[in-house]
Amino acid sequence: QVQLVESGGGLVQYGGSLRLSCAASGRPFSNYAMGWFRQAPGKEREFVAIWDGVGRYNAGVVKGRFTISRDNAKNTMYLEMNSLKPEDTAVYYCVANPPGRTTTYRPGSWDYWGQGTQVTVSS
Repeated sequence: QVQLVESGGGLVQYGGSLRLSCAASGRPFSNYAMGWFRQAPGKEREFVAIWDGVGRYNAGVVKGRFTISRDNAKNTMYLEMNSLKPEDTAVYYCVANPPGRTTTYRPGSWDYWGQGTQVTVSS
């Protein structure tokens, strides 16, 4: 079993920056695919970024502004968010998949989820 705990959310102004963290525990972290999803009020949960051990992939709406990274020694994944916009306002979730699990951009393809952290961007 893997436990994921997000932190770093908050209120930021348009154009500002935040760094989200996801602390993982319960299993060896380094060989898990990891990623970030988000859900805005009234909208479906959507893919933000993935690091599957082979490559890093960002959704088009955040490309050039958000960067996913991970520190396996600390069992922690990060999402650096720059040039934030009001439309980035959402609850951000950390996700993980064990080795061998098919990893896609669909929320249903991920086994483990954190509790989420709120990011609010004011205009």
